[in-house]
Amino acid sequence: MTPPTPRLHVIDHPLVQHKLTLMRNKEASTNSFRRLLNELASLMTYEVTRDVAMQEVQVETPLETMTARVIDGKKLVFVSILRAGTGILDGMLSVVPGARVGHIGLYRDPKTLTAVEYYFKMPQDMHERDVIVVDPMLATGNSAIAAVERLKELSPKSIKFVCLLTCPEGVAAMHKAHPDVPVYTAAVDRQLNDHGYILPGLGDAGDRMFGTK
Repeated sequence: MTPPTPRLHVIDHPLVQHKLTLMRNKEASTNSFRRLLNELASLMTYEVTRDVAMQEVQVETPLETMTARVIDGKKLVFVSILRAGTGILDGMLSVVPGARVGHIGLYRDPKTLTAVEYYFKMPQDMHERDVIVVDPMLATGNSAIAAVERLKELSPKSIKFVCLLTCPEGVAAMHKAHPDVPVYTAAVDRQLNDHGYILPGLGDAGDRMFGTK
């Protein structure tokens, strides 16, 4: 297993690991896989947003007025790499419903395994926002690297990358291309196979989420 680095954060909370194990099971139904992904993403959000900026506001409790802290959810942008990123996106929005949402459409060329962009839609004023990019798998790293490279053209305040699973090859590729972007994951699996899938992994997250295989 790849040892943690300042730019690699493995979220090993027991609830996260429990739900990930249930998702790995090939007998898990589409419905249960989708539900577990949503729950797991919600749990991971707590760690990923641990350093999010806060501001003070006045609030009236039933007894008196006080100063308390809140986050400015509108300054956060969750960017989903289509199509499988949608599952993580839904879970994160359940925790931070005020976040803006961007989408990047990428597909992996089956011959070259490189990422090909077909859609890109972001909120305005990205230079004022903190971006969290989501995709269930960081395998070859090609899609994540291409997505982050595209986002950097808009000069956001910060970028983080969140995935369920990765592997040493994916982590190395991401760190080499974007050493300034921290990676948050629930597990670093053993390796990639010849087809660019993570082993032992959990299969194709998009197919399992949408029941397309």
